[in-house]
Amino acid sequence: MGGIKASYDCIKAFSETDFTEDLKLIDLPTLVLHGEHDQIVPFAEAGVSWVKLVKKGTLKSYPVLPRGTFPLSSQKRLLAQNYLGRGARNQKTP
Repeated sequence: MGGIKASYDCIKAFSETDFTEDLKLIDLPTLVLHGEHDQIVPFAEAGVSWVKLVKKGTLKSYPVLPRGTFPLSSQKRLLAQNYLGRGARNQKTP
């Protein structure tokens, strides 16, 4: 949890920054994890487009997860299942 001012400054900074050119420079295998119920950074507008910009990107989307839930213990189980091939939708860069 953060303070109101810090949270506002963070949202303002990342909403006004275009990372397109930075993402195009990434040429290492990259795993992009994104919850489809993210209300701050919508999945359809961010996760899908980001992975297309990374040369060797793989997108794993989680239909039931919102933003910021990955550190929770119940989500650790979901991530572990992901590595076993269950729990996420796999999407390769086209």
